[in-house]
Amino acid sequence: MELECKPRVEQQHKKEMMAVQDSMDVLSGKWKISILSSICYYNKRRFSDILNDVVGISNKMLSKELKELEINKLIKRTVLDTQPITVQYELTDHGLTLRTIINYLTEWGIEHRKKIIEQ
Repeated sequence: MELECKPRVEQQHKKEMMAVQDSMDVLSGKWKISILSSICYYNKRRFSDILNDVVGISNKMLSKELKELEINKLIKRTVLDTQPITVQYELTDHGLTLRTIINYLTEWGIEHRKKIIEQ
């Protein structure tokens, strides 16, 4: 009986590992989580606001990362009819599913920093 279950368990594990890799492919890199966090915290964010929030990112890199997040249907880009034109970003319904993960990462980061400083 135990031998019959093992291939199923391994198959399930492979699917889970693929899912983790898929997630990492979409969210990996130095900036994506920070960009999503900025938009998530404020609900709607202008390009310049995100640029100010994400320390060290260049205009070009922010533009590239925002396009990738939009392609992956995590954010929505809206061009407002203002003078000068304003571009606003917000999480899509699909992007909002990351809110819990972002909140957990924030909490973990706070606790981790405390742990490291204690030493």
